[in-house]
Amino acid sequence: METVPLGQTDLKVSRVAFGAWELGGEWGSVRTDAAIAAIRQARNLGINLFDTAQGYGFGASERLVAAALRDDLDHSRSEVLIATKGGLRLTPDGLVRDSSPAWLRRGVDESLDALGVEYVDLYQVHWPDPAVPFEETAGALHELVTAGKIRHVGVSNFDTDQMTAFGSTWPVETLQLPYHLFRRGAAHDLLPYCSRHNIGVLAYGTLAHGLLTGTMRTDTTFAGDDWRHASPIFQGDSFARNLEVVSALQSLAAELGVTVSQLAIAWVLDNPAVTTAIVGTRSADHVAESVAGAELTLKDADRTGIDQVMARAVPIGGPSPEAMP
Repeated sequence: METVPLGQTDLKVSRVAFGAWELGGEWGSVRTDAAIAAIRQARNLGINLFDTAQGYGFGASERLVAAALRDDLDHSRSEVLIATKGGLRLTPDGLVRDSSPAWLRRGVDESLDALGVEYVDLYQVHWPDPAVPFEETAGALHELVTAGKIRHVGVSNFDTDQMTAFGSTWPVETLQLPYHLFRRGAAHDLLPYCSRHNIGVLAYGTLAHGLLTGTMRTDTTFAGDDWRHASPIFQGDSFARNLEVVSALQSLAAELGVTVSQLAIAWVLDNPAVTTAIVGTRSADHVAESVAGAELTLKDADRTGIDQVMARAVPIGGPSPEAMP
């Protein structure tokens, strides 16, 4: 699979990255054997970047990634890139943001232990923490780079002002942000900012958390332990209207001889500021479809057709779907 430079880092990453959020438990129960098979299939098909987080089940997702990639991590470490995130803490009252130096140091050590590695290639601050000055957070991560525990530093869900403040102490090398056909706001400010500053972009939610797979219907339901069960994105009139949009996109994709998922992936990667599209799955059967999406090149007529269809969509925005405080 094609690899490209990740911003100002020395990493070269596959255009599709494997996202392991679904493996942390927030998407319902996880079959360990199926999850490991999906990760291994991604590796077999040339994906070299695997994105997880401490907050995805507080070790659950990281341990699954480690189990699936154990042989590579032990014998071909330079060929596999591990990105994880920290800065969330679980309390009796739920998740809170905590980017304090003490919690980040502890989080890095816990992630290294869960992954069974001596370093991670990319460590990202999961969410901006308004209670901790960015200078303190950046300084702590600088120390961890110096200690050899992390190679590169990125942020996730930051805006341009927050990245500028963070970057005054230590460079922001990457940004992970939500970007997909139903959530296109990043194209107005975040993506141009990243282009100007040579910041690598990891786009998540590429398939709109399942909406762009073409498998959902108005009567689709989710298990009670799946975050989508209570999300307004997957309920009511807006959900029904967006399903109609997906149906129209499917027709457009069929004319191109591809699936709607592949069209959605190609659209994300069509923005020159996007380095890699993160796609998560718990099924090995879906991985090849995602990889093929990265090989699709859109033409002007395709872009126009997509824009015409999306004009009828209900945009997705705000802090959801992560429902962070």
